[in-house]
Amino acid sequence: MTVESSSRPGLTVSGKPMSSPLRNVRPLARQMVDYFVENVAPCGTLPGEAINGDITAITRVNLEFAVAMLDGQNIPDKTNKLEAAAARWAREGVPIDTVQHAVHQGFLVGLDLVVKGVVPQNSVHQAEENGYLIAADDYENLLSGAKLVVEMLGIMTSTISKAYVRELRAVGGEHHTAVHTLTSALLAGKSTSTMARECGIPIADSYDILALLIPPHPDERHPMLDTNVVARRKLRRVQAYLAARCDDNALSLLSVDGGTILLPAGSFDADGYSRLVTELSSAAGVPITATINTAAVDIVPTAADQAHELLDVVERLHCEPGLYRFDDLALEYQLTRPGPGRERLGALLDPLDEHAELLETLRLYIATDLRRSHTARLLHVHANTIDYRLKKIATITGLDPTVPSGLWYLRSALVARSYNG
Repeated sequence: MTVESSSRPGLTVSGKPMSSPLRNVRPLARQMVDYFVENVAPCGTLPGEAINGDITAITRVNLEFAVAMLDGQNIPDKTNKLEAAAARWAREGVPIDTVQHAVHQGFLVGLDLVVKGVVPQNSVHQAEENGYLIAADDYENLLSGAKLVVEMLGIMTSTISKAYVRELRAVGGEHHTAVHTLTSALLAGKSTSTMARECGIPIADSYDILALLIPPHPDERHPMLDTNVVARRKLRRVQAYLAARCDDNALSLLSVDGGTILLPAGSFDADGYSRLVTELSSAAGVPITATINTAAVDIVPTAADQAHELLDVVERLHCEPGLYRFDDLALEYQLTRPGPGRERLGALLDPLDEHAELLETLRLYIATDLRRSHTARLLHVHANTIDYRLKKIATITGLDPTVPSGLWYLRSALVARSYNG
């Protein structure tokens, strides 16, 4: 809300400025704050230093603002003062609902003081007998004053809210940048003690490291939507849920495609981490795949690389989304290491190079934990067709995917082949 310089005359009642009952700002602010503590729940729960400092300051600033408007003074300087004060309250952690409660209650108290200056605390009949009739001019001024109260309340609420939002965004941005820098330093193996103090986040002795793969949201492919906006919103939902679920314990470097999350070791048990990945998937609106590794803080960089290497194995094997550990894929991970063994294993599938449908069937059959009906649905064929193709694979390669020994070699060959260029 933009506040223009006011040129209207000050309002009066009974020949006196309407602002008269409010001009003794400091003692009146103290009286109002005492009233707030007794009658406004959020104020009564604040510590003494907040009551004597911030809440009293809020009340005093608002009283000065009200007096200026009632007197018809130019008020941009008053709104600037209110905005600066609100930004300070936001930085110091004064809840915005407490500030707004104080503003509204202050208006009620102040309005009561103004009205008491016009009509005494007795009945209208008694007022007539004693000559206390409201003059026509006073009535008009009170009506104008009521309208002005609504305008003042709108200006104050808007000014305070904008200042809070701006300040919290700035503070949040600074904190995010600091956390981003701290996480980058941990993953790079650099000294983090100074940065940790600046962030206010203690460094754990060891970390559970999650490597995440976040696939595109379906809306990212929608021709009528902005792909970047959809992707960023997906990422913000993941980050917001992670912050809410893990408080300030989670250190993360995430992009729209995935990234790395560091949590103090033991933050969740095995089932807890599986649920976390499921919940992050729900927040993102897409099925997330993740791997986990645990390491002491001084070897976090190596452990994070291993977690992402394992995630690469999971992706190349077309495994279903979810959380995977080294215990689940230790053999597959080892098969990805360079050497003549990997070359020989990959070559076992060379006979299928001219049969693309057989190679794809084998990949999906293994990725779906040997569920032929599921494989058939993914390939849009009958389950009997899967049986036929598996037999043909056995004939061509000499390795039967329906028996343990043949399946072991074929699965290993798929892993090795995916890394053989």
